[in-house]
Amino acid sequence: MPAYNAKKTLAKTWAEVPYEYIDAAVLVDDGSEDNTVVLAKQLGLHTFVHDSNRGYGANQKTCYREALRLNADIVVMLHPDYQYSPRLIVSLAAGHSTAECPATSTSPTDC
Repeated sequence: MPAYNAKKTLAKTWAEVPYEYIDAAVLVDDGSEDNTVVLAKQLGLHTFVHDSNRGYGANQKTCYREALRLNADIVVMLHPDYQYSPRLIVSLAAGHSTAECPATSTSPTDC
């Protein structure tokens, strides 16, 4: 989860994650000033912190790098600001289990 000042929505987002289908969750904080990191750690998320705001692209790159470091087979980029429901994780990842699609995506208008 690429996070920047996501404290207000992080718990709601995390509460809807279908935990039975995931092995690990990574949150990369991009220099938040609202205690996103404190909440992420309280929620038990693997948390990586940028020492300053590096921007969204750098945050995504760190998310992918950390997920691969944890030996992820499938990576779902979930935004902790509740842009879309985490309940979509299962359907987004389902295509990968059949090797029919190397990548999938969604947007708030798809939900």
